[in-house]
Amino acid sequence: MSAPTTAGPVTAGPPKRETEVLIVGGGIMGLAIAYHLALRGVSDVVVLERGYLAAGASGRNGGGIRMQWSTEINVLLMLESVELCKRFAGELGVNVWLRQGGYLFLAQSEGERARMEKNVALQNRHGVPTRMLLPEEARGIVPELDVSSLAAACYNPRDGILFPWPFLWGYANQAAKRGVELHTFTEVTAIEPSPAGFLVQTSKGPVRAQRVLNCAGAWSPEVARLVGVELPDRPHRHEILSTEPLKPFLGPMVSVLSSGLYFSQSMRGEVVTGITVPDLDDGSVKLGSRLRFLTTLAKELVRVMPRLAGVKVLRQWAGPYDVSPDGSPIVGEVATVPGFYLACGFTGHGFMMAPVVGKYYGEWLAGGPRHPFFDRWRLGRFAEGKLESEEMIIG
Repeated sequence: MSAPTTAGPVTAGPPKRETEVLIVGGGIMGLAIAYHLALRGVSDVVVLERGYLAAGASGRNGGGIRMQWSTEINVLLMLESVELCKRFAGELGVNVWLRQGGYLFLAQSEGERARMEKNVALQNRHGVPTRMLLPEEARGIVPELDVSSLAAACYNPRDGILFPWPFLWGYANQAAKRGVELHTFTEVTAIEPSPAGFLVQTSKGPVRAQRVLNCAGAWSPEVARLVGVELPDRPHRHEILSTEPLKPFLGPMVSVLSSGLYFSQSMRGEVVTGITVPDLDDGSVKLGSRLRFLTTLAKELVRVMPRLAGVKVLRQWAGPYDVSPDGSPIVGEVATVPGFYLACGFTGHGFMMAPVVGKYYGEWLAGGPRHPFFDRWRLGRFAEGKLESEEMIIG
């Protein structure tokens, strides 16, 4: 068989018949792990994506990256992840338009204010320069805010936003340059474990792999069932919209703790905003847009930012959150299926965590040290009743 050819990062033709590592899911998590594997000399890797690049959650999010969290492990990981994002353009050769305008969280009750103070203290202990603000001080950062219902706010100027698509392309391009095969529009239909690894049936032919990584996000339960594993994570539709361009007026990403509303302004002037509203939980991935989302978001947004009452909406879309029972990821090798690995359940935060999780996953699979999060976030914690402390900051 002749060597496969590539068009950009995508490999033409069917995947090779044997590989050391097969990654199911060509989103930001799968591509980041593939890149870090190849960076450490493990380039015999095949990545299979059922759609096009950026078809899933990685291409449908708001691009936020932040250090503000309520659990120590997340604060520490995101401190490192933001630093990796800052070096991304130089190291991977793609400008992701990172702008560190900060994250401004708004608390609307005394209970939220107390939790916010606790979180800020935790973040400060680890070097994150978040500070508590009075309502009027929040308006000093975003003058257009209606602060009449606020109890407090907190702000970290080092949080930021980047453009999702080139983030994906950067990992894809550099992984491909190092020998990783990336196949789009290639669906995995069966995975058969064997003593020598796995026989993976795809829509473009079979592949034998020594190890398989499930990085399929909201589709990860479907992939896991192919090897007889039931995962507890569930897909949840999360919707976003973009407005007409406005003269730049908004520096940070703003997020309301009580409702989960968030909004920022792109470099072209559009206001990009989202909110999670209740949805039918039948285990299926839903990507359609709803009027209910538009009306819910409009009411919440105008309550906080009255000047946006007359703004025109250009488009709205949906992406799938991959939600675990305790809000923390599910990673590592499945005990009952040796050689089958998970990187899922990130509850909407996989995009911003991918740089650091991909780094440590790649190091471990390449024979390096095992990061403590592999023990904390293992699948077995659910059966053992050892759930993680639930993350309080979701926006």
